[in-house]
Amino acid sequence: MGKTIYIAEKPSVAREFANALKLNMKKFDGYLESDEAIVTWCVGHLVTMSYPDVYDQKYKKWSFHTLPFLPDTYKYEVIPSAKKQYDIVSRLLNREDVDLIFVCTDSGREGEYIYRLVEMQANVKNKQRRRVWIDSQTEEEILRGIKEAKDLSEYDNLSEAAYLRAKEDYLMGINFSRALTLKYGDSISSFLNMKYAVVSVGRVMTCVLGMIVKREREIRVFNKTPFFRVISKLGIMELENEEGFEAEWRAVESSAYFNSPLLYKKNGFKEEKDAACLINSLKETDPYEAVIASIERKKENKKPPLLYNLAELQNECSKLFKISPDETLRIVQELYEKKAVTYPRTDARVLSTAVSKEIHKNIKGLCSYSPVSMWADEILHDQRYKDLAKSRYVNDKQITDHYAIIPTGQGLDNLRSISETAAKVYEVIVRRFLSIFYPPAVYQKTALTA
Repeated sequence: MGKTIYIAEKPSVAREFANALKLNMKKFDGYLESDEAIVTWCVGHLVTMSYPDVYDQKYKKWSFHTLPFLPDTYKYEVIPSAKKQYDIVSRLLNREDVDLIFVCTDSGREGEYIYRLVEMQANVKNKQRRRVWIDSQTEEEILRGIKEAKDLSEYDNLSEAAYLRAKEDYLMGINFSRALTLKYGDSISSFLNMKYAVVSVGRVMTCVLGMIVKREREIRVFNKTPFFRVISKLGIMELENEEGFEAEWRAVESSAYFNSPLLYKKNGFKEEKDAACLINSLKETDPYEAVIASIERKKENKKPPLLYNLAELQNECSKLFKISPDETLRIVQELYEKKAVTYPRTDARVLSTAVSKEIHKNIKGLCSYSPVSMWADEILHDQRYKDLAKSRYVNDKQITDHYAIIPTGQGLDNLRSISETAAKVYEVIVRRFLSIFYPPAVYQKTALTA
């Protein structure tokens, strides 16, 4: 029986797999090996698409005559800075004593693409291949992923999607960047007083830049128009114990100011003197009285929000900590690699049914996390997680690759080495997670008609 090889996306993940396997492994340059298995790693992408001049030297010079560039067959090459590790991985995958490959790159489209490029470039043949698909890097999850690994062919559609996305980016970037540079490059370089200027075009980058430019143009042509609102603290005489409330004046249909040219809009005047005139009229000895037609009170419930996906977490961290989406991704990726949270690059804001059945383990781990230990203990003691599978926070149909970002309840010792900002991000994830085990907030809404 031959050896099994595990290939991860980066060295830190490979170490976690080696630790979980609990094999007596020796360390070599670029891999670990025991009598039963080998653990190796990529360093991100090892292989990339070749530039046009690799196809033909005529493409080296940018010219309209060679556009569009649409190859029938795409060429790939090893990234020079990663050649050493590629050579190691290629040799290991093709060793005669290796008959089973466990693909342990990140569980997503890009992770799939990273491995498939290596396998294609290394011309790996006649090996059994299985895909490890995990949602966190805890030992328990790694072992489950290995045990339940499926044949790699079941992920062929994901691989095809990755190849197509890369080809789309490649063709759009090369063709449009060259075309627009040839058309406008000289004008831009002259304006910027530069020798050369390249117009970079990308599938995502150009669209986002267009949105920014559009908004910037709107800001530049916007004319500020000050207007003056009338706000008053009011009370209701019949309700002695009732606190006062702040009310804003608006010109409704029965108002003397309705559709008045003095108004900027229905809740403000163009001129301060007109707002002051209204205020003075309300201060007269015989002022206007508001006649209350009805007061309606009703209780309303507000459920805890859904769990975080990456976009929602990035938005929240931007508001709370003033950090960029890239910085949030870097932090949550670090927390993932330290086993503290689940896979970060997810679109889902719910959990799977299978995960909900084991969620008490996550809560139990958080009992040792001091900022929330009291609430985690309470949730665990009261077994508030029992009906989670029936709640809106669990929906298998809303999950594609991975469920929402939640704390694993593990890796707490690793949090000692993270930055203050990373610690805050982790706490935000934890608090959002624990909030789903509490009942809805109940508040009273009062509607007053006068």
